[in-house]
Amino acid sequence: MSLGVLASLHFVNAQNITSKKWSDLFSYNNVLAMKEDNGKIVAATENGIFYYTISTGEITKLSKANGLHEVKISAFDYNPQTKIGLIGYQNGSLDVIAPDGVTYIVDIPIATGYNGSKKINHISITGDKAIVSVGYGVSIFDLKKKEFGDSAFFVSGGVYQASNEATILNNKVYAVTNTGLKTHDLNTTFPVFSTWVTEVTGAFTNVDSESTVAFSSSTSVQLLVNGTFTTLPQTFTTVKDVVVNGDNVLVADLNNVYSYSLTGGLTGNVSVGEECNTAARANSKIYAGTKLSGIKNEDRNTFKPDGPYFNDSYKIRIFNDNQLLVSTGARLNGFNEGADNPKNPGFYYFDGMQWIYPSYFKGSSTKFNVLDALFDPASPSDLFFTNYSTAVGQGIYKMKYNSSNKDFDFTKFYTVGADGIWDRRPVGFAYDDQNNLVAGLAFTEGKYPGMAFYDRATDNFLVKTIILTSNGLQQPFFYQGLFWVPLPRSVNFLVYDHKQTVNISDDTQYILDASNNLPATTLSGTIDKSGDAWIGTDAGLRILPNAVAEVKNNPQVEPIVIEQGGIAEELFKDSQVLQIEADAGNQKWVSIDGGGIYYLSASGEQTIKHFTKENSPLPTNSVTDIKVDKKTGKVYFVTYDGIVTYQGDVGDVTSNFGNVLVYPNPVVYSNFKGKVTIKGLAEKTNIRITDTAGNLVHSAVARAGYYEWDLNNQRGTRVASGIYFVLMTNEDGSDKATAKIAVVN
Repeated sequence: MSLGVLASLHFVNAQNITSKKWSDLFSYNNVLAMKEDNGKIVAATENGIFYYTISTGEITKLSKANGLHEVKISAFDYNPQTKIGLIGYQNGSLDVIAPDGVTYIVDIPIATGYNGSKKINHISITGDKAIVSVGYGVSIFDLKKKEFGDSAFFVSGGVYQASNEATILNNKVYAVTNTGLKTHDLNTTFPVFSTWVTEVTGAFTNVDSESTVAFSSSTSVQLLVNGTFTTLPQTFTTVKDVVVNGDNVLVADLNNVYSYSLTGGLTGNVSVGEECNTAARANSKIYAGTKLSGIKNEDRNTFKPDGPYFNDSYKIRIFNDNQLLVSTGARLNGFNEGADNPKNPGFYYFDGMQWIYPSYFKGSSTKFNVLDALFDPASPSDLFFTNYSTAVGQGIYKMKYNSSNKDFDFTKFYTVGADGIWDRRPVGFAYDDQNNLVAGLAFTEGKYPGMAFYDRATDNFLVKTIILTSNGLQQPFFYQGLFWVPLPRSVNFLVYDHKQTVNISDDTQYILDASNNLPATTLSGTIDKSGDAWIGTDAGLRILPNAVAEVKNNPQVEPIVIEQGGIAEELFKDSQVLQIEADAGNQKWVSIDGGGIYYLSASGEQTIKHFTKENSPLPTNSVTDIKVDKKTGKVYFVTYDGIVTYQGDVGDVTSNFGNVLVYPNPVVYSNFKGKVTIKGLAEKTNIRITDTAGNLVHSAVARAGYYEWDLNNQRGTRVASGIYFVLMTNEDGSDKATAKIAVVN
């Protein structure tokens, strides 16, 4: 599929959940399935599809940010003749990709009494039919009608048997299961499991067909030769896939791809140098779909869209004009802990041009649960990261970035004085305006929160224990001389005054609790442009106006009360507020656990937007971090299943105008029926819109760096076709801006 085809995709029978404002920061390393199409390779990865043109090296991608409807791809196939592909997801839904658009198939047919996984195990396309393997057996899908046909439920004695993979050849289905290779013609008795034939007994995992049938166990491969199944003489290490490709059979065996003739003769062997999931042949060359490097050719060159090493993500930091640091830890059962991630992901670094993954984490036996990573502002090539793991290796790590080889070198490990794996567990970092670095510690002395200040003179951390019955702690943040720290294991919020030094002997702290009207344990917080603290808890949101001064006066924090259907109601009452971020216009982005993202007015009393996984490219409804690039207005949403970005309308907002932009312009009613956006405005902008004769048709005051006009005049009716002038001044009249809008009804 060319870039032109991708650009023309639209939705069929589905809500459009993408726009040009969204993009993904997904990993495209783990190639699950591939198909060759006339000099192109179409590859499916965990969260998207990409297209690699061999002759030009062009790579384009398709994900939930620009056309697909889900993440967590588990199966894929593509027909080069019809240019139609079918994607299966772990939740049982499917996307049909065709030249005229993408169609979302919400669910697979489910057998009565089946309560197992809906995950799509495998998809195989033959002509206009696809056979879909799932936990209960197989279903036929009609790609022209975009609907399911017959299903065969592999059930005997009330026990369902999964089809690991299945394929169709000459109107006959071949399905591999844990008990054998089972076959049936596509006829009227196809749905009746008792009429299926077990051709070969054994535990089989892969099957494919084109000119013949090939199937495999983990260590052996069998081909259908002259009507008889013949076992290849080679014993394999771990067969990951078998692919029948023209007059070749490809076997992906851990780190190697073997090529055989249709009669079983070995015709080639390519060593990939790493684990590969699948393979394809194009232009007489073998290409491997690897687990960690995208597509590899026979020379071990890699081809894939740039992205993080894995999709696992937890927190993100933005710095130095589009550079990113992503940490990959976990929050489980409300706390910063969880089972060790077998991938040991560590952190990822985007240097503004490419994603870089430290070799230090590859193959390491240390268990990493990295909750935060941060470059040292006083020594920009030095990086610190926290390891919250409950295994050996828990502590703070210092690394040095080596720009020449795009890697990080280990420098030092700090235990921060811990006596055991449950003591002084580092969570996250913050630094003050003097570049003093602090790490927040959980379980200090096994039961208290703590603050660890980095002493550059001794290259060590000085720990201050906060005597408070609260053994947990979240990432601190700094504002006007104070560190602000949510405490997720008690009904408290900590504000720490370090007197702008690393000397901990004279430090003081202020602690908010239930007597200050906190409703629950605290999870998140931010200080907005007005100096108000927004505190997210396990049971809602609280505001502390004029926070720096008032926190020292035993204040009362208050909820935001909104009106719903004429009834006053507390905003986000009883909801877990995972993250809060203010943009340059002082509007708030708020993440609610299981509830997606809310974009609120500066006061929080109005909802401007509400993004969920159902109406947007968000991978999940639990967003663990939000960051706004206040220069550009781009918003980063971090989830355990990957990162997506949204181009907001609020950029670098000051008392004067920025680069004023109106869009869409012209406004053609047949193409666009929404509001016209004017961005690049001052913090407070007086707006007058006139017609060409100078008559006033609309006036407003914008306070957020942007404004949306509904194209109605002062009487509330839509303006006529024509040219309209936008006349704007900032609050004190010292700066002015103008714009023109063309309206075509």
